[in-house]
Amino acid sequence: MALMDQTPGIRPRLTLGRRLDIAARLALPTCVTVLVMLATELPFGMPNQAALLPAVALIGVWFWSVFRPTSMPPPIVFLIGLLLDLRGYLPLGAGVLTLLIAHGIALRWRRFLVEQGFTMVWVSFLPIAIGGAVLIWLLAALLNLRLLSPVPALFQAIVTFALYPVMAIPLAFAHRSLADPARA
Repeated sequence: MALMDQTPGIRPRLTLGRRLDIAARLALPTCVTVLVMLATELPFGMPNQAALLPAVALIGVWFWSVFRPTSMPPPIVFLIGLLLDLRGYLPLGAGVLTLLIAHGIALRWRRFLVEQGFTMVWVSFLPIAIGGAVLIWLLAALLNLRLLSPVPALFQAIVTFALYPVMAIPLAFAHRSLADPARA
């Protein structure tokens, strides 16, 4: 049940247009996350551009799981992880598992994190970024049956942590305006 359905008062009738508007606002976090993931695949000519795909996926899932969990349910996180695995050439299931674990941690800590400021949310994202990079590295090493260099995992964690503020600012704006079903 949406937040606007729980508050007392007179509400406008739910016309088809309002229902579509509410559905679009609920789908916005997923659509934004997927579109940004696909945008990282565009040929920008940046060095190590492939590291952006897992970073933006993890940031999108973490942010929306903390601030708008109803718009980022586990089946959607699973599909985003599957897209990450397929587009990022990761071992199948590595991105899914990583994003589902991050989603679960975000749900567990969201009541505490929502009350904190941006800096605390960003600092609490550091173990998630490190853990996600290490988990993907471990699963890739396990599935390849050989020890891989840990340098790409370290680079991935640094990129993910450093990219969080860049993505969080527009996502916070969308959270307060476009994605809010109560404004429909």
